[in-house]
Amino acid sequence: MTQDPNVFAGAFVDRSGERRKDPDWLAEALSHADTRFVPVWGDRCLIGGDPPRAILLRRSMVEEHLGDDVIFLGLFRQQPAFAVAISRDVDMPYADIGEFRDLRFVGTALPPDEANLAAHARALVLWNGATLYCPQCGSASVPEAGGNSRRCCNPECHQSIFPRTDPAIIVLVRQGDKCLLGRQASWPAGRYSTIAGFVEPGESLEDAVRREVYEETNIRVGDVHYHSSQPWPFPSSLMLGFVAEATSEDVRLNDGELEDARWFTRDELKSGDVGLPFTISIARRLVDYFINGD
Repeated sequence: MTQDPNVFAGAFVDRSGERRKDPDWLAEALSHADTRFVPVWGDRCLIGGDPPRAILLRRSMVEEHLGDDVIFLGLFRQQPAFAVAISRDVDMPYADIGEFRDLRFVGTALPPDEANLAAHARALVLWNGATLYCPQCGSASVPEAGGNSRRCCNPECHQSIFPRTDPAIIVLVRQGDKCLLGRQASWPAGRYSTIAGFVEPGESLEDAVRREVYEETNIRVGDVHYHSSQPWPFPSSLMLGFVAEATSEDVRLNDGELEDARWFTRDELKSGDVGLPFTISIARRLVDYFINGD
């Protein structure tokens, strides 16, 4: 439905999958003068400047942090790019050139290609750090394919382990000049957002939309239309955005996940009296889509 990428999305990195299993090419790329490194300290990325930019480093600046777990991201602006994991157990490095910040709060301020690269780096760093052991047999695992997969060290198992992405639907339910929004008790007072939930095994995306909306709000929906998607690396979700047409009106909180859910008109949402989702999220884009009458 839309061609403009959401924050963190966009094919800005040539992932060059064929080079991941070429150790000679990777070794040469790691030593190349034009290669750039994306440092990830814990779960934060290095940001600096005004307006903010993602700070990419040369090899000489990351030498002390390089190890077997350096991750090949692809070609960024036609140059090789790698992610470098830095433990939060060490003091925050590079304080003289920037600050490690949470992408959830700076993603919209970064150039779209840098936000995409940083989210990519963060996701793979966290996945590698959380997959040190084989989920099948519990043996140690080691990175392979430039850190884009891992391999179990147990010769009797020896399975390849790939990054997991959890699909989740997020939906703007509308009926005429009103839309359905809900809120969780933990959110700031007055904030409402679109309905969302994870896709269950054996379930299509459209079925997940209908199930989640009914479970949380008692509303039945008919037509379901795809809008756009957003990689959400907090830690590893893929948000699949939809617009759905309601066929009922009586709101009831069936499963207790929401504190409140109600219908809002465009005028109510435009008034500024309703707290809306953060601009970084696909939820906000869906709400704006409705407000603008697109």
